[in-house]
Amino acid sequence: MTNLTDTVKEVVMGVLPMAAVVFALQFTIIWVDWVIFIQFVAGLAMVMGGLILFLLGVHVGLLPIGERIGSALPQTGKLWVILVASVVLGFVVTIAEPDVRVLASYVDTASQGVIDRSILVFAVAVGLALFVGISMLKITLGIPIRYLLTGGYTVVFILAWFSAPQYLPISFDAGGVTTGPMAVPFILALGVGVASVLKSKSGSGEGFGLVALASIGPIIAVLILGMFYA
Repeated sequence: MTNLTDTVKEVVMGVLPMAAVVFALQFTIIWVDWVIFIQFVAGLAMVMGGLILFLLGVHVGLLPIGERIGSALPQTGKLWVILVASVVLGFVVTIAEPDVRVLASYVDTASQGVIDRSILVFAVAVGLALFVGISMLKITLGIPIRYLLTGGYTVVFILAWFSAPQYLPISFDAGGVTTGPMAVPFILALGVGVASVLKSKSGSGEGFGLVALASIGPIIAVLILGMFYA
């Protein structure tokens, strides 16, 4: 019950400022049609209800299972099991990420079908999956994250010179949308779970920074897509 109360408060405090700004603009400057405004209010209520249910689901199911999987993988004693499981989980979580599908839909519409949404979603999912695997490798081998981030973005800037220009902004947006409500909790929980079992020198804190690292993967994947698909 406490968890429900805290979640409701979190959602209300998060949505209220945006709603207040829209209400203020409606009655001072924009004065949109009342039908549209009522649709906004109804949509706002649906969003709040959906966020409450989603966040409850994250706390009740997604985070615990992510940590449990992360804790179980190192106990196999096989690095390849950790890497393969992490890559597969990263792929399927990205496919389920609603932000990725919204981006793919807009890109498909804006490009008039030139950039197919299915191919874009697949490329983003593959990119994030591979870098989730690299993130787990970072934890298991104790590789400093600054080296991986520096190397990753160096590759990004090199590929940007050779990729089709229209793919450059899409690639960075792809990196942003993978830090959405599905991928972030699961990647963090998975990383913290693995790090807590391996007892690395920084403890479970080694599980943080993985979202920043994993988001490089979709950028690289879309840039490579722009080199061959344009």
